[in-house]
Amino acid sequence: MTSAFDSHDLAGTKLANRIAMAPMTRSRAYGPGATPTDLMATYYAQRAGAGLIITEGVQPSVVGQGYTNTPGLHSAEQVAAWRKVTDAVHAEGGVIFAQLMHGGRIGHPSLLPDGLTPVAPSAVAASGQVFTDTGLQDLTTPKELSAQEIAETIRDFADAARNAIAAGFDGVEIHGANGYLVQQFLSVNANRRTDGWGGSVEGRIRFAVEVAAAVAEAVGGDKVGFRISPHNTTNDIAEHDVEETYLALVARLAPLGLAYLHVMESTDRDLTRRLRAEWPATFILNPATKPAPTGVDALQLIEDGTADVIAYGALFLANPDLPARLAAGGPFNTPDFAAAFGGDHRGYTDYPTLATPSA
Repeated sequence: MTSAFDSHDLAGTKLANRIAMAPMTRSRAYGPGATPTDLMATYYAQRAGAGLIITEGVQPSVVGQGYTNTPGLHSAEQVAAWRKVTDAVHAEGGVIFAQLMHGGRIGHPSLLPDGLTPVAPSAVAASGQVFTDTGLQDLTTPKELSAQEIAETIRDFADAARNAIAAGFDGVEIHGANGYLVQQFLSVNANRRTDGWGGSVEGRIRFAVEVAAAVAEAVGGDKVGFRISPHNTTNDIAEHDVEETYLALVARLAPLGLAYLHVMESTDRDLTRRLRAEWPATFILNPATKPAPTGVDALQLIEDGTADVIAYGALFLANPDLPARLAAGGPFNTPDFAAAFGGDHRGYTDYPTLATPSA
């Protein structure tokens, strides 16, 4: 029987175990020009015991930034700064993918330079607020992307993927979940287009498929993962015909030779199983366990074949040695969610390990 502590072949990259660190925004890219810091290198290196680390969302372009102090992969300075992170993780024996995340309509003009404004499939504001340097602000009406701008955005993803490999990452994950740009194209309330980029299921999945194809062509499909979150209404997303949409999307992604599909599950385990059956490569699952964080019980989803790899989020915040703690059945540190976004080392790199309980 396969267990979570067995190694796994991820499209030619060996993972030491089947426990992944899920992408989690931490808003600590305080370096000039949205660059990672030495503290970020420490944070990720501490968690290199994961079979796979997937970074916080990294914007592929200036206009893709949705939150304060989030890192990018669109400049030479960012590439050089990320190299410190990847080198630190590799020195500890880890594998690390960069998550490429374009905020789309989730953002604010005050976060962007030169009078830029957030962009989206359609000029429809999301309900809600976003934290900025001057506090919470209402989300604004985004600029609708023209067909030419859509093509340019797809190139931005491909260029960012090349930058990721240049920065030493083992691969990239395309963020198609949680209400950001890729999922906005899938959504019937964020995407009201009547051209070839909207309307039908085929039109709404087109952007996701073309981004994946461009990124795979740029760096090789074996270095590309794709994250989805069916039924997830985060950031004012409304989806129609969810099963039809995601099965169609997966059917179009499957021939691209991607390394993995990463499903952030809501409640529909039946859909998860159908997606698993249709996906030809590694299947990573961030299981639905709310309100509690994903725990030890989720490891049996590997044993029963539901997934190849289980992604953990909240527990990795406070437990840098999470795989060892899962193997031991605990105990687990409790995350300090007040320190989740922004701040210094406190609630970031100061959590104790089993080996150093008084750290």
